Amino acid sequence: MKYIFHILLGTTIFLYASTNFASAQSLTALGLPALTASDVDGGGTTYSLSLQILLLMTIMTVLPSLVLGMTAFTRIIIVLSILRQALGTQQTPPNQVLIAVALFLSFFIMGPVFEVVYRDAIAPFLDGQIDIEPALVEGLGRLKEFMVANTRSDTLNLFVDLSKSGPFQDEQAIPLNIILPAFITSELKTAFEIGFLIFLPFLVIDMVIASILMSLGMMMLSPMLISLPFKLLLFVLVDGWAMTIGSLSATFMV
Repeated sequence: MKYIFHILLGTTIFLYASTNFASAQSLTALGLPALTASDVDGGGTTYSLSLQILLLMTIMTVLPSLVLGMTAFTRIIIVLSILRQALGTQQTPPNQVLIAVALFLSFFIMGPVFEVVYRDAIAPFLDGQIDIEPALVEGLGRLKEFMVANTRSDTLNLFVDLSKSGPFQDEQAIPLNIILPAFITSELKTAFEIGFLIFLPFLVIDMVIASILMSLGMMMLSPMLISLPFKLLLFVLVDGWAMTIGSLSATFMV
């Protein structure tokens, strides 16, 4: 729950700064005094309660997309889905369980990142020590480091070329509109590579069982029905869940 709170606060900072608050002041001129943004002494800005609630509802809407696109969730859920298909257990574990495992494992992997973002950006902003702009730069900077570290260089260069921008001095200078698609594309490729390696041993078991049944003349008997217990036995004997989750966690650079 602590990390979920961190993500929500970090998203609040991101959307709070990226929203054009000048439009709120224009809404006041149109006769909507509930949506106001006013400057205060010292260079800060205060926003009405209605505007803050509106922004919070917007945050809750886009939060799932940010969790999918800026964390380790994509790679984990794809690998777990391929593993379930390789086992041939149909809907076991169910989708809800796989999503829960992927979500909590993502929080575990992203824990150091969230701790730094909260310590260096969110907490100082909530305490009034820094303004929204430096908090946004600091928080997004740490997320950029994570995404760039886990993005393939060829994929990142592809989107840099497509955007016709660059070269950039460092990873902090790369805009989010390049890092985000490059990161998610790289995650898809990495996830399918890991899934292929996981699928191979189970495919061998299926082929061996099918060959044995054919040689015995039992062509009407489904090989999947016979191979399923053997695949489950192999997976349990090697402690497959712990091995898969541990190896998957080790593929991330935090």
